[in-house]
Amino acid sequence: MPALNQSSLEVFNVSNNNLTGAIPVTPALSQVGISSFSYNPNLCGEIIHKPCRTSPFFESPSSAASPPGQLNENAQSQSAVVSCPTSRIHKRIGVILGLVIGVLLLIAAILSLSALFKKRRDLVHSKSTTHDDAEAVDSSATETTTMQFVRTEVEVKEKQLQLVPQRQEKSANLVFCVGEAELYTLEQLMRASAELLGRGTIGTTYKAVMDNHLVVSVKRLDAGKTAITSGEMFERHMEAVGALRHPNLVPVRAYFQAKQERLIIYDYQPNGSLFNLVHGSRSTRAKPLHWTSCLKIAEDVALGLAYIHQASRVVHGNLKSTNVLLGPDFEACLTDYCLAILADSSLTDDPDSAGRYKAPEIRKSNHRATPKSDVYAFGILLLELLTGKPPSQHPFLEPTDMPDWVRAMRPDDGEEDNCLKLLVEVAGICSLTSPEQRPAMWQVLKMIQEIKESAMIEDSVRDSYNKCS
Repeated sequence: MPALNQSSLEVFNVSNNNLTGAIPVTPALSQVGISSFSYNPNLCGEIIHKPCRTSPFFESPSSAASPPGQLNENAQSQSAVVSCPTSRIHKRIGVILGLVIGVLLLIAAILSLSALFKKRRDLVHSKSTTHDDAEAVDSSATETTTMQFVRTEVEVKEKQLQLVPQRQEKSANLVFCVGEAELYTLEQLMRASAELLGRGTIGTTYKAVMDNHLVVSVKRLDAGKTAITSGEMFERHMEAVGALRHPNLVPVRAYFQAKQERLIIYDYQPNGSLFNLVHGSRSTRAKPLHWTSCLKIAEDVALGLAYIHQASRVVHGNLKSTNVLLGPDFEACLTDYCLAILADSSLTDDPDSAGRYKAPEIRKSNHRATPKSDVYAFGILLLELLTGKPPSQHPFLEPTDMPDWVRAMRPDDGEEDNCLKLLVEVAGICSLTSPEQRPAMWQVLKMIQEIKESAMIEDSVRDSYNKCS
């Protein structure tokens, strides 16, 4: 630091400049405060009360008189002394970093190779397992696939069965419809105890109670009664059917398919079918339902059918009283809808009553069901509601003769003769032989709702008259 001795110096501050060396003692610098030299750790001298020390890294007093050439040599030697340990440190750091990077790359390579080998091993194992399963299934024609319903011997009216898994499959094969929560797995469904509910045109329906106390209805399609369809076609059809949602439809929650095995899972309806409600038990003589109940059920069924016809290009195709279930509030809900397309029409052998629901054009030519054939089945169902008689006991009558026959079956409903007559007319129009003469389902629904409004008006007028009298 130069020896400053300007007498005119008033302000002096060299703090925070990383200066080195001894501070000269001059009158001007002696008057400057110590703070003016702060944050210069390599400064020393009397003024800042820090003694200066000699160091082998600096020139000795004898070297002060050395010629310029010698001074240059001393400077070079000092630079060599200082830079030598720094370069060694840099080399060591470089070696360490190189080793660390090399080790990390080696570990990453080992992990990648391990994951690749594991993936290949799992793929080979999966293929071999699938091949073994296929051979095991084909080895015996009597061996059931995936699951089977096995009857148990119980002395009750209901036939109790048990769902027994024949071969464990992944639960992913149980396909839930869009938007449905996966509340159970295929394994839980296979372990469920089951009760036979009924045998239908293309399959058998069971009530299944799972170990988590969830109750569902399972329809097992009969491979011998269904048309040959690919798994992809079945899946596409069930996706379309599973998307249908209406208060008067029993929703399809999930479905399953494997070789020779197809299941459809519905909500369980606790109050039975319309057939049981109308016809009662075999030990008692069935009495026709009150006409207001008939009107309510007819409206529910018409609402469900109209929704199917308008929401999709499919039809119910198998409307009958056993396929109308009663919900928690005794609302009528359609089930087994849109499955007729899966049936093998050449092998279908309907009982007499079930066959009477079929429209003439379907019975004669085995054509596929149409919206107008659904309308015909609705007309037969409405007559069954009004008379309490199964279709096999319906006489072949002209529409003009139907009201007299229905009134004969309902001797106690004289007061509601007008509304009853209108309902019979709807049934007659729906069950006309020519499909072109039958109304569309939305038109049938409108007729029924108009009858309902007319009945409400008549009830209101009757109540007012009774109060006045």
